[in-house]
This record gives sequence, structure tokens and C-alpha cells, in this order.
Amino acid sequence: MSSTLNENQLKRILQGISIPPQPQILVDLHMEQAMPDPDMARISDIISHDVSLSAAVLKLVNSAFFNLPKKITSIQQAVVLLGPASVTNIVNGLAVKSELSDDTIQSLHSFWDTATDIAAICSSLAVQLNVKYRDECYALGLFHNAGIPLMMKRFNGYQEILNQGYNNPDFCLTDMENQIFKTNHSVVGYFLAISWGLPKSCCDVIARHHRIDYMFTHRVPGDTIPLTLAAILKLAEHIASTYRHIGNATEDHEWQKISHCIMDHLELSEYDLDGLIEVCHEQGLGVL
Repeated sequence: MSSTLNENQLKRILQGISIPPQPQILVDLHMEQAMPDPDMARISDIISHDVSLSAAVLKLVNSAFFNLPKKITSIQQAVVLLGPASVTNIVNGLAVKSELSDDTIQSLHSFWDTATDIAAICSSLAVQLNVKYRDECYALGLFHNAGIPLMMKRFNGYQEILNQGYNNPDFCLTDMENQIFKTNHSVVGYFLAISWGLPKSCCDVIARHHRIDYMFTHRVPGDTIPLTLAAILKLAEHIASTYRHIGNATEDHEWQKISHCIMDHLELSEYDLDGLIEVCHEQGLGVL
């Protein structure tokens, strides 16, 4: 997926879908993080001016995932413990929800809970599998389906197509979207991620996250990062039962189609998989 498309090509792909601009608080955080020596006090100050963001930072740092011996009440202490990248992920989560929520997508009752759950599961899996891209995994889990609410807002009947796609044993959701809407939520999500400054590795996986079989059969020798990110994402989706929450399906047809690629790449046995799922459940993840 090229990010150098001309304006006419971009308009045709997005089909009148408006990509919301990156919120100012994210711009401020990114500018500070881009400094040679980021000022944690400045980052804390930016966060402290937003009540909902402050609450989200404290909620995460005091969650079972971190299992700290005592409760953290200071934003600055929380920022130091979490690190700038994790803080940016929290801001991204709140920003994308506030920018993309709309009365027209209320039929996606558990969409945002599912997105947050998948992001946290991605992060947990990265730790369990000793993958160093934990923050990228979290951002990928949070943003990978961000094109869905934009598609929902733009096209009548989009939920029905989601349902049909997830309930099809062949799982060809993006093919159905392309045929009916001339674009799909993966492409829309890609342009949102590019616009909001997500890492390129995340953006590329978002563009192809329903083309996992293609990613693995057309892999570039030595380029394992996108495959690892994609594998963790699809495993997280499976653990979070995305097929049920987003597509109202009773079976995970996509997982059945691609699980062999994921398991082989991550070198997992069924016993290993059960262990990963158990740890996530102990952390309160994947139990929506």
C-alpha cells in the first residue's frame, strides 16, 4: 500500500470518507517525544491538562497487568513507569474513540471495548512471547479496525456486510467490501494510521490484516517484523472473539483459515496456545 498516491487516487479509494485530523494533544506529545531528550515533566503536564486522559493513564498503570505493590496516584510517576510510547498509545486510544464515535455507529455496541481489549492482549502476547515490539503491538491492536466506524458512518447497510463477511466459512470480508463499496475498512484504516503518525510497520499490517495468508505466502526473506506483528494481532483477535463482537458470528472462520500460518510463525503448539490464553484471562483480557 503506497502512501504517495495522488489526490485523485486517494479520493477514489476513500470514496468520500473523511479522515479526521490528528488531535492537538497527540501532536504536542509527538513533538516532545521527537526531541533528543524528551522531557517527562512536559509530557506529564500535557496529560494532566486532560481529565479523561489522566484517568486512563492512572487506570492502566494501576491495572492487574502491571501488578504494582502499591497504587500510583501521580501522573508524573505513572508516565515514568509507563514510558512515553505507552502513554502515546493511551492518548491514541482515547483520541480515536472521541474522533470516530458517532450516533450512526451505535449498532457496534462493543466495538471500542473490543479494540481496547485486543490492544491489551497484543501487548500481553508480546511480553509472553518475548517480542520487543510491545508498544507497536498495542498500537496495531488499537487501530487495526479503525476503518470500520468510518465505513459505518459513510455507508448504509455496512453492518450487514460485516455480518456476512464474518459468517462466511471462506472469510472474504474485504473482497465483499471492495465489490460493494469500492473500498474496504483495512485501506481506510491504513490511511487513518498514516495520517496519525503510527509506525510504518503498523500501517502496513493494518492495510493487509485480512490478507494474512498472502502476507505469509509472499513474504520477503529476512523481513519478519510485519509477519510477527500480524501474527500477534490475529492471535489477539482470536482470543478476544472479534468474530463474535464485530461480526455476530458463532465461529472464527478467519482463524480457521490462517491459524496454521500464525502457529508456525510463532512456533506455538496447541499447549503453548492454551497457556497464552490462560495468562491473558488471568490478566482480565479476552473475557468480554
